[in-house]
Amino acid sequence: MEILSLNNITKDYPGVKALDDVSISFEKGEVHALVGENGAGKSTFIKTISGAIEPTSGTIVFEGKEYDYLTPSKSIELGIAVVYQELIQFEAMSVVDNIFMGMSDKEKMVLDKKDRFKRAKELLEIFDAEFSPNDLIRDLSVANRQIVELAKAVVMNAKVVIMDEPTAAITVAEQEKLYKLVHKLKNDGITVIYISHRLSELFLICDRVSVLRDGKFITTMNISETDQDDLIKHMVGRELGNTYPEKKPASEEVVLEVENVTGNGVHDISFKLHKGEILGFAGLVGAGRTELMHVIYGAAKKTSGKIIKNGKECHYKLPSHAVKDGIGLIPEDRKFQGCFVDKPIDWNIAISNMDAISSKSGIISTKKEEEIAVKYRDRMRIKTPYLSQLANNLSGGNQQKVVIAKVLAADPDILIFDEPTRGIDIGARREIYELMNELAESGKSIIMVSSDMEELLGMSERLIVLYEGNQMGELKKEDFTQERVLSLASGIREDA
Repeated sequence: MEILSLNNITKDYPGVKALDDVSISFEKGEVHALVGENGAGKSTFIKTISGAIEPTSGTIVFEGKEYDYLTPSKSIELGIAVVYQELIQFEAMSVVDNIFMGMSDKEKMVLDKKDRFKRAKELLEIFDAEFSPNDLIRDLSVANRQIVELAKAVVMNAKVVIMDEPTAAITVAEQEKLYKLVHKLKNDGITVIYISHRLSELFLICDRVSVLRDGKFITTMNISETDQDDLIKHMVGRELGNTYPEKKPASEEVVLEVENVTGNGVHDISFKLHKGEILGFAGLVGAGRTELMHVIYGAAKKTSGKIIKNGKECHYKLPSHAVKDGIGLIPEDRKFQGCFVDKPIDWNIAISNMDAISSKSGIISTKKEEEIAVKYRDRMRIKTPYLSQLANNLSGGNQQKVVIAKVLAADPDILIFDEPTRGIDIGARREIYELMNELAESGKSIIMVSSDMEELLGMSERLIVLYEGNQMGELKKEDFTQERVLSLASGIREDA
């Protein structure tokens, strides 16, 4: 039984056709995956359903009733809920207050404070949550925050739940929990529209999959009648080959030494980085990987230990000191730490290399700024009609490319990639992997933090594993197994 269909939806923006005559239908109680490269039109499609944007043409049919467009309030009234990748919640408020925040004043009056707590507790028990309705949102993990959003959807009697990259920032154990929640929603007759770049998980939980490419509808298939290679071919319009490209081994030359470093929640960390190496850092969420990178980059204080670059001890008090010394960081949060979303693409790319675009008197050369922006736009294959476009208008994958371009424009010899492909499609991932290998083979050295196990095993030459701020072990390529990494990441030492 069909619950929702979008028919001949087109959405035009100046210079861009985000959706081009797209028609997809969704059945009641199914888990329906929506896939495509960044820029394929997924976000625009979802925003059309949620009422965030009005299509240029086409119609939306919900439970047999046709609409030219939906408003956000109408979408909620119909029973459509969206769990966004970047969760929109009131962090200083409690779980129970967040769950009931979307209800009207009239609905809230039916339940007093005590009743709301009881109802929230019942919902959390349904989802096997291990936290209290009185806990503050800011104290929860990403996975638990998603449970709050799902509980909110149930309170609002949602009939369709859209999940946007729900596993992008959670651990393997939390992923399993999320899959159970998705199955529960399905068993309760709720339709789930599931967006993910992790194609392997689609085969665990989805019934059907629809593919978008360049704003156009490509196909809808039963998940049981396709495989990852087939999906990738439909998504990118070509064969991609091996996901993880081959790389030449690193040299023996050491370019960075971290000796017994403590600070920012990490304790007594030691490792060496070689020239031309890709060194991976594994660990569960909260293990201290990003915190360690911030210490190395000068964004957080080191309380003891040494950081030695090319034989010289470093004392970075600010990230700008590290940048001048040839260290670049691609942060895990591209929107809030890596990219100035309210600034143009060319400004974003050139800002990290002011010396190259400014005269001695500090006057910026717009010609040089454009040259640098064009160079790295082409190198990173950033999809944009013009460089003066605001970064906020780009897809997530293209925003990530802008962040990388900005760092590369400063020409560092050591690059820290923190979650380099989070929320990035398979085609853009391959491009970033190829770029990382190209940089390493040109003599640059890379530290990569990732929560994607396949990515870590596929790209790293060595792995350092952290657990609760402590270094648990180091693995060479020939010793990589998912079981060994997860064991160390769970705090189990192999010599214990």
